[in-house]
Amino acid sequence: MTRPPPPFTPTADQARELAARELAKAAYAGREPGLLARVGRWLLDRLDDLVGLFTAQRLGGAGGVLVVVALVVVAVAVVRWRLGRSARTAGSGSAPLDAVGLTAADHRRRAEEQGDAGRYDEAVREWMRALVRDLEERDVLAARPGRTAGEAAREASAVLPAAIGALTDAARCFDETVYGGRPADAGSVDRMRSADRAVRELPVVAG
Repeated sequence: MTRPPPPFTPTADQARELAARELAKAAYAGREPGLLARVGRWLLDRLDDLVGLFTAQRLGGAGGVLVVVALVVVAVAVVRWRLGRSARTAGSGSAPLDAVGLTAADHRRRAEEQGDAGRYDEAVREWMRALVRDLEERDVLAARPGRTAGEAAREASAVLPAAIGALTDAARCFDETVYGGRPADAGSVDRMRSADRAVRELPVVAG
């Protein structure tokens, strides 16, 4: 009787290559490039760390490789889950920072209405839109579709250095709500409102 072939047990280097190949699949192309690039870099960096650890301590073998494979499986599962969540968000027609033809004042009014109605996630989105639109209206930022909250904070900080803290906190709160899966609450809305007020009150520093 012919014996079945032994199960495939990849080496640490092979596991890293498999992970890179998985993240390069067409299914991931064009989907939240900023997030996926960070996840992909983090995953490959951690695999490099593990490979280095196995090499330095001679921890090869099935046990060590299983740790690497487990990390790959978990990371890929997280990416797939995030892509599914992103698709559902896209299906709902939401565009967190893209311009919708409203003024900063319009976004502030909508933010207050959403907050009063208890729709805190939407209130956070609208406060971030108001903050960025205000910066565009003041010529601190050039209007640019697809800009992320983090990019807006970094770009505006160069012109409004005293607002670095408020801008960073607003971007963090926005990302926690929209991308981090953490539901916003009244405190989140207050953070965004305070950040918008702080940034609005600061004079622009000429370059």
